[in-house]
Amino acid sequence: MRPARRLLWLSAAVLALILIVVAAAPIPTGAAVAVLAAVVALCLADLAMAARASSVRLETGPPAEVFTGETATLPLLLVARGGAGLPRILDARAELDPALGGLVPLSVTAEGRRTARGTLRIPARRRGTYPLHALWLRWQSPLGLWEMTPRLPLGAELRVIPNIRPVTSGRIDTLVRSDLYGVKDTALRGEGSEFHQLREFTTGMDSRTIDWKRSARHRSLVAKEMRAERNHQIVLALDNGYLMRAEVDGLPRIDHAINAALGIAWAAALGGDLVGLYSFDAEPRAYMPPQPGRSAFPILRAQTARLGYSSVESNHTLALAHLGGLLSRRSLIVIFSDFADTTTAELLVENLAVLHRMHVIVFVSFRDPGLERRQDGRARAPQDVAEAVVAAEMARERQLVLDRLARIGVICIETAPAELTPRLLATYLDIKARELI
Repeated sequence: MRPARRLLWLSAAVLALILIVVAAAPIPTGAAVAVLAAVVALCLADLAMAARASSVRLETGPPAEVFTGETATLPLLLVARGGAGLPRILDARAELDPALGGLVPLSVTAEGRRTARGTLRIPARRRGTYPLHALWLRWQSPLGLWEMTPRLPLGAELRVIPNIRPVTSGRIDTLVRSDLYGVKDTALRGEGSEFHQLREFTTGMDSRTIDWKRSARHRSLVAKEMRAERNHQIVLALDNGYLMRAEVDGLPRIDHAINAALGIAWAAALGGDLVGLYSFDAEPRAYMPPQPGRSAFPILRAQTARLGYSSVESNHTLALAHLGGLLSRRSLIVIFSDFADTTTAELLVENLAVLHRMHVIVFVSFRDPGLERRQDGRARAPQDVAEAVVAAEMARERQLVLDRLARIGVICIETAPAELTPRLLATYLDIKARELI
């Protein structure tokens, strides 16, 4: 509850009138007191008639889980209690966790005399479970002398989880199944190292695939059909240092990395491979040994949802050396990381070179659209020229590091976040087809 602007103007007008009358023609003190008492009585009467917070009931729909980068929608219903109608709501704001925006305004539309509806839309930019504290309303008293500002508890939570929209939409299933089990798979048979089946030899097939012993037993030419080996180990290594907290396209880099990692984990599940998880910052953190993809996916989703936002610098030497000690079998390691310049990337390059001797390494980093805009934008002031020069130098240094990694055999992917999952899937399918693991 607080005084409305009308009450302030009324009080100022009454005081000014009394001062003018007293200065022009002195009046009895009792008359001035009576005027003030009448104003106070009017204010108290208006306050007594005003609707209270207890006269309004708030009903909310259960907030569903929302993916990072999307917007959560929470329906709200305001219902009048008792015989009085619902007051005319002038303003409504939701009190949320600071990570969700703090006080978020929303519109409330009256539906008849006793109900009103509103929709709370919350942009989900960071993973975690956030409380939805309360709904603040504002309405005026009948005479407009007071503004009532009740606080109605929401009593709800919002869970922001990694985005698995490509998995639930079926796009990954279509791509992987068509590549591994469709037309392309038929063309690649005979180039693998794992026995698939025997089939009758026909014109056009490679004569080196003929199994002469079985052909003699069957008294007809029989050829071996091979396919790419399965049950490979794939480890998704997530760098959770402070560089991965920087936002690109509205989300922290680590969230883009998690979304892409879950996409490749689902693809590996369809491909019959084993998937593991490894996270690190200043020191090694969570590790999940490679497991069959379908059973590992729910665990991966839960562990990545609990992964916090670190503010320390990553120690690539310790993290990669520790990961190398955990793996005794040749694996595909997908490392989501970033670096600031060539100096800080020196240790990263050296340790990836050591790890590459036994494993297949895919290094994933993000292209910064803001850096590209500064580099390619039109210069209208000297400051724009300076920013373009600095951006071009940073891009050149990044490319030097990526070139060094490519020369030692590391597969490098640097792309915009929106293009990361398709690029990573194409790289994974190419590695399986070429049997690099």
